[in-house]
Amino acid sequence: MFHLSPSRLPVFAGAALALSLAAPISAQTIETSAGPLTAMVIAEGLDHPWALGFLPDGRMLVTERSGQLRVVDQDGAVGAPIEGLPAVVARAEGGLLDLALAPDFAESGRIYLSFSEPGEGGQGTAVLAATLSLAGDSGALSERNVIFRMNNFTGGNLHYGSRIVIGQDGNLFVTLGERGGRDRAQDMSDLAGAVVRIAPDGSVPDDNPRPEGWAPELWSKGHRNPQGAAIRQSDGALFIVEHGASGGDEVNMPRPGANYGWPVIAYGEHYSGDPIGEGTEKEGMEQPLHYWDPSISPSGLTFYDAELIKGWQGDLITGGLSGNVMVRLDMDGDTVVGEERLFEGELGRIRDVRVGPDGAIYALTDADNGQVIRVAPEGV
Repeated sequence: MFHLSPSRLPVFAGAALALSLAAPISAQTIETSAGPLTAMVIAEGLDHPWALGFLPDGRMLVTERSGQLRVVDQDGAVGAPIEGLPAVVARAEGGLLDLALAPDFAESGRIYLSFSEPGEGGQGTAVLAATLSLAGDSGALSERNVIFRMNNFTGGNLHYGSRIVIGQDGNLFVTLGERGGRDRAQDMSDLAGAVVRIAPDGSVPDDNPRPEGWAPELWSKGHRNPQGAAIRQSDGALFIVEHGASGGDEVNMPRPGANYGWPVIAYGEHYSGDPIGEGTEKEGMEQPLHYWDPSISPSGLTFYDAELIKGWQGDLITGGLSGNVMVRLDMDGDTVVGEERLFEGELGRIRDVRVGPDGAIYALTDADNGQVIRVAPEGV
C-alpha cells in the first residue's frame, strides 16, 4: 500500500550523500513570448535520468537509465534507490526508461515502468506494473508483474521508444521504436515501430482497432522511434513526437488503425545521405502534424494546461536531445501554427518535460551528471 512519510528524513549517508547535495546551483533567464522565464537547476548528480513523475505530496520520482528509481525532494535532495526494480539491459539507448503513476495512485500506489528487458533473442521493450511503498526518501516495489513485452526481441540497443501515457478511459498507450529494424515498422504482426494500447492488467481492450492482419495490441504503426507522448485533457487525444533519421523528426496524433509511413515515407534522409523510401507522401499513409529538418531529436512531451505561464495554455512542450533545446509548439486545435525555441544550447540534452503541480515546467537533462531543471516566470 502506498504511504507518504510523515516528515522528510535526514540526508542519506554514503553514496547517496553526493546526490543529495543538489540545492539550486545555477539559473538562466531568457525572454520568451510569455515574458522572462528562468531555468533553475534544482537537483543534479543523476545518472542519465529518463523520466519524471510527480507524487501527490509534490515530490518527484525520477528514473535513471542505468536502472535506478529515485525520489527527488522539492529542495533537490535525492534519495537512495528504491528497491525491487527489474533487471534492465542498460546499454546504449536501453535501460530503465519511462514511468507513469496510475490515476488512483494516492490510494493504490500503482506505478508503471517501461524498460529494456533481457530475454530470448536479446532484449525488447517491456512494461512493469507494481505497487510503490515509500519510506522517507526511498521505498520499495511489491506486487510486481510484467504486463506487456514486445515480441521479437533482438540484440540491438537502439530505438526502444518507450513512453507510457494513460488515456482518459484508464487504458495505457505505450510507444515502441522499431529497434533499428526499419522494415519492422511495416510488419503488422510485429509490435515494433508502433503505438500499442493495453489495459492496466496488460490485456487487450475490446475496442482496439484490429485492421485485418494487425496484432491486437496495435493502435497505430509506421513509427520510427517515438520518445514523447501526451494526452490532451480536453478530448483525450493522443499526441507523440518521434525521431527521424537525418531530419524528419515528427509530431503525430496517432489515430486507431492508421499507418504513419516509416520507412516508406519520411521527411529528411538516411544518415548516409541516401533518400528514404518512396518520398514524403503515399496513399494510405498519414502526414505528420509538424516535422523538423534538421533534427532536434525530440524527447518527452506534455501539454501546458496550467496558469503560471500566461498564454501557453493548450500548447505542446517537448525537449530536444541533439538540439539541446526546449520547444513550445503553438497549437490551434489539431494544427501546429508556430514554434518557439527556448534555452537553445544552454541546458544540455533535454530527455523529458513535465508540468508540475505548481504550474512550472520541469525538465531532465540526459547526462552522467543529469539534472532536474525548473522553468518558471522570473522571480516565481
